[in-house]
Amino acid sequence: MIQKLRPRRMRISENVRAMVRETTLSPKDFVYPIFVVAGENIREEIPSMPNVFHLSVDKAVEVARQVADLGIPSVEVFGLPEYKDEIGSSAWDMNSPVQRAISAIKKAMPELVIVGDVCLCQYTSHGHCGKLCNHYVDNDSTLELLQKVAVSQANAGADIVAPSDMMDGRVAAIREALDENKFINVSIMSYAVKYASGFYGPFRDAADSAPQFGDRKQYQMDPANFHEALKEVDLDIAEGADIIMVKPAMAYLDIVRTVRNKINYPLAVYNVSGEYAMVKAAAANGWIDEQRIVLESLTCMKRAGADIIITYHAIDAAKWLTK
Repeated sequence: MIQKLRPRRMRISENVRAMVRETTLSPKDFVYPIFVVAGENIREEIPSMPNVFHLSVDKAVEVARQVADLGIPSVEVFGLPEYKDEIGSSAWDMNSPVQRAISAIKKAMPELVIVGDVCLCQYTSHGHCGKLCNHYVDNDSTLELLQKVAVSQANAGADIVAPSDMMDGRVAAIREALDENKFINVSIMSYAVKYASGFYGPFRDAADSAPQFGDRKQYQMDPANFHEALKEVDLDIAEGADIIMVKPAMAYLDIVRTVRNKINYPLAVYNVSGEYAMVKAAAANGWIDEQRIVLESLTCMKRAGADIIITYHAIDAAKWLTK
């Protein structure tokens, strides 16, 4: 007699489904991005990113405390500088909003893990991620600047620095600079696989980081490429990266799963601004159930292999998961 197979038995009720659920989402999986600006008592919503704000340092501390209270273990700090120049020197100025926010958050909540974004695009007058030679971003001279940014953030109290520039050799250069300055326990979360994606638009509004000419296709990856991602992962691990990141997340889950199968290092994804804004816009029009779509999307990122999810949904998702 042929036995009838009934997989539906394991879906019959919520408790049964919970017992056999293969992937579980938790606030501990999240990193919440924060955008800091100069001034005091500033909390201004970013138009293209509903419910995400430009925050002065004092308000950033309040948000970081809310994040910690929800059980989210980490924030990543981005910032708008008070001045820009050709080389982005405000990126390593200890009086800049990012460095001051890192220090203030670390003082208020020592156990909260602080990630510093190491890049130059929001600090340069031209909006590119490195030092220019005519209209070309010069790789090797940019490395020296990235070293300064990473060390300044470590000095401010960052636990992790996250180079997002996609310059060749930057992980090795940053590791060398951190070690020389006795920051041997500061980790590097490398944006190892960062595609030249159209999903970054709202972030460029938030960080005032759109390039003044051209685009970033000379240094960020072609969205059509698969094997190149694995090459970048290998290089960054060899150079000393502690955590590997794939960015964006939703449209690149095939890359996330392949990288997860290849490495035994912690794997992060960045659920980027365009992905966030699309969900918020659809929810605002009543086209989707926001809570259901967000939690489903984040679960899919984890199911694909992510250990860490950087997402603007983190606060809402943490509330939904713990209510």
